[in-house]
Amino acid sequence: MTRWRTTNRVLAAVYDEELRPFGLKSTQHSLLVGVTKAGPVRRIELGRLLSIDPSTLTRNLAVMLKHGWIEEVPDDGDQRGAPIQTTAIGRKLLQRSAPAWRSAQTRAKKMLGSNGVDLLFTTLKGH
Repeated sequence: MTRWRTTNRVLAAVYDEELRPFGLKSTQHSLLVGVTKAGPVRRIELGRLLSIDPSTLTRNLAVMLKHGWIEEVPDDGDQRGAPIQTTAIGRKLLQRSAPAWRSAQTRAKKMLGSNGVDLLFTTLKGH
C-alpha cells in the first residue's frame, strides 16, 4: 500500500508541475474536465462520477468558483444545491493547458513503463 501511495504522489507531482504555469493543480484540472463533460452538474453527482470525497471536492470547487473557472447555474428551487458548469474562462483554460496535460501524460507513461500503464488501466477498469 505504501508503494501505491508513493506512486500516486509522484505522478500527481508530475501533473502539478506541468499545470503550474496555468495556476492549476491536477485535481482542479480533472474537476474542470468533469464539469465540462457532465454539463450543468450537482456537486454530489460530480463527486460520485469522479470518486472524490466531499471535503476535497468542496475545497477544490471553492477555488475554481473564486477564479471564475466554473459557475453556479440557477435551478428551479431544488434544495440539493445549485448545479455548476464551466465558464468561458474555464473552457479557455482547458484549451490553453491541454498541451501541458499531454506532456504530463507522456512523462507519466515513461515513468510507469508499458507494464505499469497496463496494470494501472486494468486496476481502474474494475473500479
